[in-house]
Amino acid sequence: MELEHRDEGVVVRGERGELAIARDDEVAWKLLMLVEGECGPDTRIDVAERFGFSRQRYYQVRAAFRRQGAAGLAGGQRGPKRNYRRGGEASRQIIRYRFLNPDVSAEVIGQKLRQDGFAISDRSVYRVLEDFGLQKKGSTNAGRGGPRTASR
Repeated sequence: MELEHRDEGVVVRGERGELAIARDDEVAWKLLMLVEGECGPDTRIDVAERFGFSRQRYYQVRAAFRRQGAAGLAGGQRGPKRNYRRGGEASRQIIRYRFLNPDVSAEVIGQKLRQDGFAISDRSVYRVLEDFGLQKKGSTNAGRGGPRTASR
């Protein structure tokens, strides 16, 4: 088996033909890297660099493959796993401000929190109020400017 690295991917050649593996095929790309790294003559670090990975990432991919097989090679969801802006102390302060003054809007609560050093948006304040059922009574769009009234 012979591997030819190209810009768009790798071509694997054997006695009976060849198979092209594209860089954007994440699972096949990582699996080929592991096969070459574990079974080939080059060091794992050299193989990882050829495939565009660091040494540390190579071993992370290998550990995921050993735990879960090919399913472990598929990339997971990126980004935060929880609402870090609306968690813990910020939520407690939002609830506190609402109980201290039930008539205060989400915008005012957000402004107070930002003055206190919390990086939070008015929409996040509104979501916390909705989550805890603390939105203003009689208004379905509290914190969004309030209900419109017709005046002539």
